[in-house]
Amino acid sequence: MIVLDGKIASAAVKEEIKQQTAKLLASGKRAPHLAAVLVGNNGASETYVASKVKNCEEVGIRSTLIRLDADVQEAVLLDTIASLNADAGVDGILVQLPLPKQISEQKVIEAIDPLKDVDGFHPGSAGKLVQGLPTFIPATPYGIMLMLEHFNIETTGKHAVVIGRSNIVGRPMSILLSSNLKRGNCTVTLCHSHTPNLTELCLQADIIVAALGRPEFVKAEMVKDGAVIIDVGITRVEDATAKKGFRIKGDVAYAEVAGKASAITPVPGGVGLMTIAGLLKNTLQAYVSREQL
Repeated sequence: MIVLDGKIASAAVKEEIKQQTAKLLASGKRAPHLAAVLVGNNGASETYVASKVKNCEEVGIRSTLIRLDADVQEAVLLDTIASLNADAGVDGILVQLPLPKQISEQKVIEAIDPLKDVDGFHPGSAGKLVQGLPTFIPATPYGIMLMLEHFNIETTGKHAVVIGRSNIVGRPMSILLSSNLKRGNCTVTLCHSHTPNLTELCLQADIIVAALGRPEFVKAEMVKDGAVIIDVGITRVEDATAKKGFRIKGDVAYAEVAGKASAITPVPGGVGLMTIAGLLKNTLQAYVSREQL
């Protein structure tokens, strides 16, 4: 059984990006620039953004963090995005989700210049992904594809079951795995909360991508021997015996499923690290694409 270690795969991706940015600087060009906007002080969001900023520094990408109060009006956030859109020195824009209730996430997503949409959430990016055109891929699915590539996981002709249909992970993941790509060409079944025969479908799967946000939902009896398991879930579960009072759980019951899988991602230390790698790749691509205009 192979542990699909995100530390190993992300380190390889980051080293490649670091070398590319070093070449840009050596040739007299500026570094790629990612601007992140954080609204409020949500603990998880703070952690995610801090990690993104740290990883940018490690690979030579410039980052700017813009903080706005939790009670900020939607118009102010949209004005902030408009300013970043107009700034020629900014290549990628990331607005950390979720946002406070007074702000429409969809309006914010659509306000970002598609050429700077490094999260890959803009409808224009999603449309191009469906049509197989070059575009920004949402960071988590992109990171998963990079992980499959790094560990040389065969996908062609395989049956993949994706559990979860969010626009951030499930839907784009199903499109990528079914596309004519080196790590695509799967027959994909996209499942969700209304799928009646989920266990039966999972038992047919060569690859399972669990992205539904329910701790340890995928059990051993749902997995056939030799399946590849990609666990996207990351949920804090209260645990009085843990030092921090909680433990991080994935969507897969790792201890029991690992014995049946041919490859599996750990949580933490798996897909989460690859999500940041995907974001960094998108930021570098945004810089390269805009320099070519």
